[in-house]
Amino acid sequence: MMLSCRNRTLACFLPFAAVGFISLSAAHSPLPGTGLHIRNYHSFHRLFRLISLFGFDLTLQTRPRYIMAFLNFVILALALTVTAVPSRNSVCSDGTVVSNEHCCDFVPLAQDLIENLFEGECGEKAHEVLRLSFHDAIAISQSQGPKAGGGADGSMLIFPDIEPNFTANAGIIGGVDDLLPFMSSGKYPTITAGDLVQFGAAVAVGLCPGAPQLEFLAGRPNATAPAVDGLIPEPQDSVDKILARFQDAANLNAEDVVSLLVSHTVARADHVAPNIQTAPFDSTPFTFDTQFFLETLLVGVGFPGNGTSPGIAGVGEVESPLPDTIGADIGELRLQSDFALAHDERTACFWQSMINQEALMTARFKAAMAKMAVIGHKASNLIDCSPVVPKPIPGLGKPASYPATKSFANIQQSCPSPFPHLTTDPGAAETAIPHCPGGETTC
Repeated sequence: MMLSCRNRTLACFLPFAAVGFISLSAAHSPLPGTGLHIRNYHSFHRLFRLISLFGFDLTLQTRPRYIMAFLNFVILALALTVTAVPSRNSVCSDGTVVSNEHCCDFVPLAQDLIENLFEGECGEKAHEVLRLSFHDAIAISQSQGPKAGGGADGSMLIFPDIEPNFTANAGIIGGVDDLLPFMSSGKYPTITAGDLVQFGAAVAVGLCPGAPQLEFLAGRPNATAPAVDGLIPEPQDSVDKILARFQDAANLNAEDVVSLLVSHTVARADHVAPNIQTAPFDSTPFTFDTQFFLETLLVGVGFPGNGTSPGIAGVGEVESPLPDTIGADIGELRLQSDFALAHDERTACFWQSMINQEALMTARFKAAMAKMAVIGHKASNLIDCSPVVPKPIPGLGKPASYPATKSFANIQQSCPSPFPHLTTDPGAAETAIPHCPGGETTC
């Protein structure tokens, strides 16, 4: 096949320029004024003859800076030509188009998780896997070096008898036990432990009405060793210690920390208060909304009990505004760390800005989760499989509001910015917090 270059197009010119440039690159003798070395001047003349085919008039008498400018143009043009080649897409069994066929391996896994683990709802199983994704990823330290932990590498699943036993990981074994069968079943041999944890969290979040569709990158290698103890922030830690821990883990800043705490809008505590389990952090624990940020600023009045005995303060727990346990509906629990971050001068205004701003909250959560999910890895070495993350359930469209019997008079405000104007839910008694996603008494 012959190449026609009658129009002197860039596409025709580049192959010849490349040949000439390569002959210059191996060089031994300097070309004055350009910083280039060439094998001999015969090679340089050959390049000029090739260039002259396209009507360019260059000679050895050309000023050096023009030679250098021309060669820089060649390099740039070649780079643009190479990077312009599109990647080949694949179509998964459900019709999802992905950039890499490996992403299709996650399509049946997503369905399996939704049907057989999460049961299609934002319940306790979803909460546990979301918590696991954070505890697995944050276990890394720049100051202690690689032996401290590998970040989001699935070490919790690979070493289930070590990390889950750390004090700060109390209760995490629930999420580990939930995911281990998916790893050992043999149905997903190409999916690593680290990918399973982070993908499981992305699927879980999408089952909570109002949550964003999280990004998901695949290709994390399996952990080769467990993380060391002492890397998981605890609710009794000071704000200084918490911020330092996130910075040491992955250069995450104060706003990243608050953004990750958006997860507490669908979280509950099992091992903080000594006499209760599944205590929610806000009055809507199965909905991805901004109530958590509002209710953390309400004046605390007591500790949630178990219905038969009064509440007892646990380590890292402070008084909450809605402590009443009504039947199976357990009162709200407040973490000391959440309360401290809500009032610290470094985070108070960002915290307050989330109230009744669901678009802001979900966007910042999605961005922070994208950072967290690749801790310990270079994102450029992973495969973007975000399209296979199931579409999330739409939100309820209800604005933030004060729980019944509460108002702005009950707010402890630490940010000088104007507080959003909100209404109060109807009712003469304290809001009862549902124990199950559908309002059932057992789940």
